[in-house]
Amino acid sequence: MKAMILAAGFGERLWPLTADRTKPALPVLGKPLVGYVAEYLAGFGIKEVVVNLHHEPDSVRRALGDGSNFGVHLDYVYEPVILGTSGALDNARARLDSETFVVVNGKLITDLDLNAALKQHRAQNALATLILKRNVARERFSVVETRDDLVTRFAGMPSKTEATADEPPLMFTGIQILEPRIFDYIPRGVFSDTVVNVYPKAITKGERIAAHVADGMWYELSTLPRYLDISLALLRQSARGVYTGDTASIHPNARLRDSILWDDVVVESEATVRRAVLGDRVRVREGETVEDAVVVRADVLAGKKTPAKALPGEVRGENFVVSLLQ
Repeated sequence: MKAMILAAGFGERLWPLTADRTKPALPVLGKPLVGYVAEYLAGFGIKEVVVNLHHEPDSVRRALGDGSNFGVHLDYVYEPVILGTSGALDNARARLDSETFVVVNGKLITDLDLNAALKQHRAQNALATLILKRNVARERFSVVETRDDLVTRFAGMPSKTEATADEPPLMFTGIQILEPRIFDYIPRGVFSDTVVNVYPKAITKGERIAAHVADGMWYELSTLPRYLDISLALLRQSARGVYTGDTASIHPNARLRDSILWDDVVVESEATVRRAVLGDRVRVREGETVEDAVVVRADVLAGKKTPAKALPGEVRGENFVVSLLQ
């Protein structure tokens, strides 16, 4: 079985970390985010993987190489114009249309049981099987409505005001198993979205879209606060509170807590860093405090336009700082 990792997105809400790389190429505790996805697929015996590219494509190529470090063999496909979640499949259909295949969003860290979903997929003779989770915190993920273990509709965002006794709504994890005939429902050569344009049409035609509800670890890193919080959650599994990348220089008198430092970071004497992400080559000067913030070198952003969905920030000396308290 083959798989496709969706890695073409801009990552606007993760800017400025994505100013010089795409979202799936972001390092998470020293490993590229998309590398976690590749290893997840390899863990279920899936070795042939297609990766779509668009924004900063070389950043993904550098992060993954040929895939051998992550247990897979990679085949890259480039999108000159962004094509969406199902348009991306259309662009790669020649590599995927011969057998059942898996599609995974490139911004996930998870251990959800793909084999259990595949077993249900085959038992239900489904066109597609979506792996779902209970959205206990009612975060802003679209509600997926089901009946008899089949998807019936994609609804709006969950309400935080609903009674806590109500059963949590279901949400799509970004992991799906597809049959090649899914291409009968994907328009050729244009932007299209699986949830908006493909699945509703297939359901109307009587196709079976199976709903596999899973339990387990599932992290989705789509915003700056989520990037920090999830990185820290993973870090705490090894009883640590600070991650430092290659050749970081931390003065013995500096105070660091609950922070993620990328490569070549310098933190000088009496500096304080708390709940922060420091990008490559960032220097925190003597006595300076960085708290609840994401910091990158200002020169990384030279000549680049701030994306519409990005949090605003400000230049402070040689750094660009985005507060996470907004």
